[in-house]
Amino acid sequence: LQQRRGLRLSAPAAIQVTVRDALNQALDEELERDERVFLLGEEVAQYDGAYKISRGLWKKYGDKRVIDTPISEMGFAGIAVGAAMAGLRPVCEFMTFNFSMQAIDQVINSAAKTCYMSAGSIAVPIVFRGPNGASAGVAAQHSQCFAAWYGHCPGLKVVSPWSAEDAKGLLKSSIRDDNPVVVLESELLYGVPFEMSEQAQSKEFVIPIGKAKIERQGTHVTLVAHSRPVGHCLEAAAVLSKEGVDCEVINLRTIRPMDIETVEASVVKTNHLVTVEGGWPQFGVGAEICARIMEGPAFNYLDAPAVRVTGADVPMPYAKILEDNCIPQVKDIVFAVKKALNI
Repeated sequence: LQQRRGLRLSAPAAIQVTVRDALNQALDEELERDERVFLLGEEVAQYDGAYKISRGLWKKYGDKRVIDTPISEMGFAGIAVGAAMAGLRPVCEFMTFNFSMQAIDQVINSAAKTCYMSAGSIAVPIVFRGPNGASAGVAAQHSQCFAAWYGHCPGLKVVSPWSAEDAKGLLKSSIRDDNPVVVLESELLYGVPFEMSEQAQSKEFVIPIGKAKIERQGTHVTLVAHSRPVGHCLEAAAVLSKEGVDCEVINLRTIRPMDIETVEASVVKTNHLVTVEGGWPQFGVGAEICARIMEGPAFNYLDAPAVRVTGADVPMPYAKILEDNCIPQVKDIVFAVKKALNI
């Protein structure tokens, strides 16, 4: 009737949601949906989380579902793995993934390998989540990207969200998965608002693990990134578009299993490849993408060598000017694209 009267009907509006709030929504919805889900880690309960990801959940669900732990990553990760083997679905928060090194025996030897070593009779449905990669002014021991480390290990799934929708959909899928999943978040994205569609606001919204997303269509060069560098790639694409260069930007979303098919299809179209990541160059995610492209059918479509943009091959400095020069910037991506295109 309103349409007949000439009134314009708008679709249900998308809303702006920060990555922090998207993660909080995902945890809240999954705690409510499945009583086997519980959250544990340092300061996750009474303090509402070091980064306020678990804000309000302790008051809502109580001590048995949201559990403060001592500062002992090996201890509480081991408790979580044992709980998962017994049929619960723990979400284990590391205050930073740099501290997950204290618990890597539990993550790899206990969680990742058990399904295989038990011939499939013991599942370990556990999520290890927390901030990964560089933050700001926290120096080397808090600024390492572990995407390549954990992506190296069979038995784990590894996701690396960028937007609020990524964060919510991937975390919900990870909690529902029967395998150990490592969720690598970015501290620098927690407070960043993104548009969230009506679909993503649903309690049943999930994003399939292992499927990349094309954030921007293009024809001249393929940019592949995960986590915060996806935003840098979109900014670089906007800069380059003013110079007549049309970039396709792929948000990898999942590190393992890697959606190489989406990357291959894009390279077949654009004939050029640039990978972007915040981690170190040697044995990195970009190195794996380049190797997979070289070994597959898309290699024959490349008109120039693939180019990697990575973090500097040094422990992260504390000084801001040095830190900025260790992390890929928009100008570095622009330079790499021009190098790939020989312009």
